[in-house]
Amino acid sequence: MKTKEEDFAGTKLPGIAMLIFNFLILFGIIGLFTWTMGTETDMSTALRVVLIIVELFLFILNCISWFGFFTVEPNEARVMLFFGKYKGTIKTNGFFCVNPFYSKMKLTLRARNLDAEPIKVNDKKGNPVMIGQVVVWRVVDTYKASFDIDNASKSTPTTGLANSVSEKMKAYEYFVKVQSDSALRYVAGMFAYDNSENEDEQFTLRSGGEGINEILEKQLNERLSIAGIEVMEARVNYLAYAPEIAAVMLRRQQADAIISARVKIVEGAVGMVKHALAKLSEEKIVTLDDEKKAAMVSNLLVVLCSDERAQPIVNTGTLYN
Repeated sequence: MKTKEEDFAGTKLPGIAMLIFNFLILFGIIGLFTWTMGTETDMSTALRVVLIIVELFLFILNCISWFGFFTVEPNEARVMLFFGKYKGTIKTNGFFCVNPFYSKMKLTLRARNLDAEPIKVNDKKGNPVMIGQVVVWRVVDTYKASFDIDNASKSTPTTGLANSVSEKMKAYEYFVKVQSDSALRYVAGMFAYDNSENEDEQFTLRSGGEGINEILEKQLNERLSIAGIEVMEARVNYLAYAPEIAAVMLRRQQADAIISARVKIVEGAVGMVKHALAKLSEEKIVTLDDEKKAAMVSNLLVVLCSDERAQPIVNTGTLYN
């Protein structure tokens, strides 16, 4: 989206030089007024009145000129308005003096954090989950930030328009929070919390990691570009099942873990039994028929796969009975 922001092209004078000049003018006006009121020369009353009026006029102009001074700190900007018309933005750091009739709207361009409280959303499968995020953002387009959104929308009712920088930034923070919640709900609805059995999704909320964060950041930038706000970083910092299904899902996860462990145990036990039979046959320690092999396999699997420690029983008979 094309920006309407532009650099201030009006007259911008060095602040220190103009400060000294204004003080000299002020002292000169005071000195001239003192001379006019205290002179003993033959001066007509009309001329004296004219001089006093001119001096008062110059004094008023000098007082008004003091409103043209302002400073711009690092990562700050001044949006210049002349009777409601946008005249550009000043981002150069320093102390300056301009036409005192310019309105100088102050904006901060510093990065800010939004640590959003976890919200309840439904994932792709409809499961309620609690998800939170951290967003790092800043204002990059002063025109959009000043004129394309209502920067007084979150002001307290007693303050009226948001004239102070803090009130404006609170309004932007509220705008970012609302849009961040919207983007987070959208992204959470695109993916499942975790893979279920026989599912192989590319991304899930639990395992997506940087992929999920990149999608979230893109969604936020699309929503916040209208306000001249850039999202520098966005990431999910909290993820859990909602309390009403957390216990059930925990049992399912425990069951999945037990099944996976059992599969590994059985695979290992079968390999050990196979190796034992091969060694017995290779070393010709004992000759077993199929029935005895089946009994031996059964006993070994019970010993190797059992949760309880096996109780040894000494067989004093013979395998050939």
